[in-house]
Formats: sequence, structure tokens, C-alpha cells
Amino acid sequence: MATLAELPQVSECTVAGCSYNDHSHCHAGAVTISGEGSEARCATFIPLNVKGGLDTVLASVGACQRADCVHNEHLTCTATAVRVGAGADLADCLTYQPR
Repeated sequence: MATLAELPQVSECTVAGCSYNDHSHCHAGAVTISGEGSEARCATFIPLNVKGGLDTVLASVGACQRADCVHNEHLTCTATAVRVGAGADLADCLTYQPR
């Protein structure tokens, strides 16, 4: 089981309309990945004009509800890093790979 320091970071987020996005970097403390079928979306996405998040922290993947992803082990992401961007939804986990 991974420790908090070992959780994968969100290496890139190209969803400019998210409150946590600051120049393609996610500033949420952690993100949750969810979705159904072939869609793995960032459930932390908030489309507001107000900027949120922490000043210096780059987000980690705190939880992954996509148990069918090759990077998921006991609902924890084991990828080295994840990318979030436009897919089927506004903010998808582009690292998601079905088993």
C-alpha cells in the first residue's frame, strides 16, 4: 500500500476552465478519479471563475474509483503520474487504461 508521499502527482492538467488549474498545473490538494464505461473523469473538476486550491502544492491522485484500470490497486493509483485533460468529458484522466 502506498504512503501519502508516494501517491502519483497530476503531472499536467489542460482543463483551463477548472478552478484548480493554474498554468496547466493542478493546485487541488488531491484529486479523485471516477466515471463509468470507457470514461475516467476527474471528479474534482470545478468549473467556476473563482480560483481555488493551494499556492504551492501540485495535486496527487488521492482516490481512484476506476477499479478496472491497470494502474488501480485497492482503489489507489499506481501510475507514476497522471495527466488530466479533455476527453469524453471536460476533465478526464488521460492516463486511464482498462484492464
